[in-house]
Amino acid sequence: MAPPDLPSFGKKYLRLFADYQGPTTLRSCPLTLAAQREENIEMKRVTLTFDNGPTPGVTEAVLSILERNGLRGTFFMIGEKVSAPGGVALMHEVHRAGHWVANHTLTHSVALGDRPDAGYAVREIDEAQWRIAACATPAKLFRPYGNDGLLGPHLLSRAATAHLLRGRYTTILWNSVPGDWRDPDGWVERCVSQVRAQDWAVVVLHDIETGCLAGLPDLLRRLADEGVTFTQDFPDSVVLTRDGHPVSLDPAFIADAPTSHDITR
Repeated sequence: MAPPDLPSFGKKYLRLFADYQGPTTLRSCPLTLAAQREENIEMKRVTLTFDNGPTPGVTEAVLSILERNGLRGTFFMIGEKVSAPGGVALMHEVHRAGHWVANHTLTHSVALGDRPDAGYAVREIDEAQWRIAACATPAKLFRPYGNDGLLGPHLLSRAATAHLLRGRYTTILWNSVPGDWRDPDGWVERCVSQVRAQDWAVVVLHDIETGCLAGLPDLLRRLADEGVTFTQDFPDSVVLTRDGHPVSLDPAFIADAPTSHDITR
């Protein structure tokens, strides 16, 4: 079966995406901006996200660290882990603490761009959404499986993209993957370097056994020393779709994206 075509406004956006320029400056009060100009200091924002949970024994410890620091983030949860023993209770604990509960596919097994059939995409997206529905805030926040945090055409298929648009999902990517799960000794320093390199870092951490837990207090101290502003929001540059409308949707993230000829004909 051929993958479903993109909605008309999605086609129009894909024709125009090459001209898109994401936000490069951040707003603040006039006095703060004046001080920054005088001292040549560039203000930084950081959004913390936690993938691949919930994990009993880990997620609640991450929540405690965030609470001590007065921080809120987004937890992109795997549907099957929510349904595992202890998962639902942890999801509710995350939600009660003021964090956003979001969708990170049902199985986190095969990237959507590597399985172009519509049935797979719909199941991975919607079944996970159903399992987190009681706590999903804001509604329908979705992050595709990146396969080691990579960005590329493996992230989405045309079928998945069309479903996200029609289902009014908000699709979130990332721009900082320090590798907490594979480099326990070096990921904190790498994260600080990635934050320094951009105006607004959307950091991918993991609330899993081999994830960020041990180094998270050190990271938060380091970032506080850097003078960053923590926020729960996301810059447009990592938002592919918002409430079913294209924002930074790019064919480079769609494995079987239509060609320019397909889009314009």
